[in-house]
Amino acid sequence: MDSIKYIFEKPSLSGRIAKWQVLLSEYDIVYVTKKTMKGSAVADHLAAQPVADYELMRIDFPDENIFLVEKNARDHETRTMLFDGASNELGHGIGVVLISLEGKVFPLTAKLCFECTHNIAEYEACIMGLQVACNMSIKKLKVLDDSILVIHQVKEEWETRDAKLVPYS
Repeated sequence: MDSIKYIFEKPSLSGRIAKWQVLLSEYDIVYVTKKTMKGSAVADHLAAQPVADYELMRIDFPDENIFLVEKNARDHETRTMLFDGASNELGHGIGVVLISLEGKVFPLTAKLCFECTHNIAEYEACIMGLQVACNMSIKKLKVLDDSILVIHQVKEEWETRDAKLVPYS
């Protein structure tokens, strides 16, 4: 229901609404209801304008011998992921950039809501990027980062001694 219509058409009002009615009565306001178009009017118009080369949709499956449909071979080409994390007295944030085969850039950012070191922020960024890549069904991923330590730890070329980082290794 329209509130202006309610104020003008209600014979007796009380409280704040009555005050509004008195204030609005100073002006020459004429309430006119908006004309509506019924949804069927659009459908009727479209039905009256037939398409000349229209064909009914075929519901029969053309080849019943197909048992498997594979994705395009391009789906297995390598995508690129860049990630970075930052931790300081102002907060903790992570960022990931996924680059498609066509060169489209998909940036992702998140704020970490827990205290962490810079390396933990780097690990969280890497994990977020890998989760998104898995959700996008990316099969091959080239992972780049400016933290050589994190990359070497992920490749198991560097032993993690910090107790806080052990769960990430």
